[in-house]
Amino acid sequence: MATLRAVLVGAGLALGIVACVKGTPPPPEWQRRQQRMNEITALWTQIRDWRREAHMELDPSPQMLFQSRDRTVKESARVCPDGHEVPTSCDEVCNLADAICDNAEAICIIADELGPHDELAQEKCTSSKASCREAKQRCCGCSEDPGEPEAAP
Repeated sequence: MATLRAVLVGAGLALGIVACVKGTPPPPEWQRRQQRMNEITALWTQIRDWRREAHMELDPSPQMLFQSRDRTVKESARVCPDGHEVPTSCDEVCNLADAICDNAEAICIIADELGPHDELAQEKCTSSKASCREAKQRCCGCSEDPGEPEAAP
């Protein structure tokens, strides 16, 4: 009987210790990273929603990811030739591209804060830069469409 009591008391102590350990909050660095990753996820999800809205694939192509990996967001967004005028008929697609690039910039700033060894954050940065580039290509492509012929003078 004493042995059974000792086992039950020991088991109770073990459960109490596990409960205390389980209730311990994570270290502040982990909480900060989790909060920043939640921000990245929200921004990245918004980019995917915009891509869907624009009838684009949800994720950038592997080729675009490769091209964007070592570029900044500004370099990724530089698609149209200098001095290129975008007609108002392309405002919707170009405004969407600007919004995607803004989110990409925010994602990459957070990824830089988290550091080069945070693979998930860096992958989201690369994906968002590629999305920015693809969206900017659509904007430039829209403005290059011949559209309706101009009226003869």
